[in-house]
Amino acid sequence: MDHTEAIFQLILHGGNARSLAMEAIAFAKNKDMAGAQRALDRAADELTKAHHNQTALIQKEVAGDKLELSMLLIHAQDHLMNAMTIKDLAAEFVEMYGQIHQSKGAGV
Repeated sequence: MDHTEAIFQLILHGGNARSLAMEAIAFAKNKDMAGAQRALDRAADELTKAHHNQTALIQKEVAGDKLELSMLLIHAQDHLMNAMTIKDLAAEFVEMYGQIHQSKGAGV
């Protein structure tokens, strides 16, 4: 895989992870906690794929195959970091919605 392809894979998997994390929040808001967990799990899988691409780029650079700093690379890294943050926050929202739904069901 060349540098450009690896960069686009970062963008692809980061974007997928972000979308799935937002989907998890929507599931939780609508009381579908199982759907929310599945979406979070899929987001984590997408982040793992992105991380593998990121690691490959880093290993190439360490081996002397210098990667040119470009706006595309910066965008990809920004996309990935944003997705990681959104996924972490989504997990908190899912937990919070679960507690809210549980307390409303208990008549509190």
